Amino acid sequence: MPRRLDRLLLETSAAAPLVIAQRLSRMAAAGSAPSQRDRREFRRMSDEKVAAFYGSWAAMWSQAIANQVALAQSMWLAPWRLSSPHASSARQHRDAQRILTAGIVPIHRTAVANARRLTRVAKKKR
Repeated sequence: MPRRLDRLLLETSAAAPLVIAQRLSRMAAAGSAPSQRDRREFRRMSDEKVAAFYGSWAAMWSQAIANQVALAQSMWLAPWRLSSPHASSARQHRDAQRILTAGIVPIHRTAVANARRLTRVAKKKR
């Protein structure tokens, strides 16, 4: 789990500056009279941020609920097997990583897809 979270964060942190640079360049080139294509891209930029935020929020809530259900089931099915403080801390750490991973996935998906798409479009213009 930590490796996946690390990979997602690394890829997102690499893709985001590329997307920002491409879009800022496009805004600067468009100036005060953006084309229809530019306006579509700028609209897409804001729409996808909202969608990624809501997707991230929903994924984190879903994972948090799943963690709580799993904890409740383990306590209900085996109440005599209360875990040690160390095991409890490890479980909380693992659950937090699951929540963070679930939350970064929609943002990662959007950032990486945009980096691919925008660099492909930039290469075609050359």
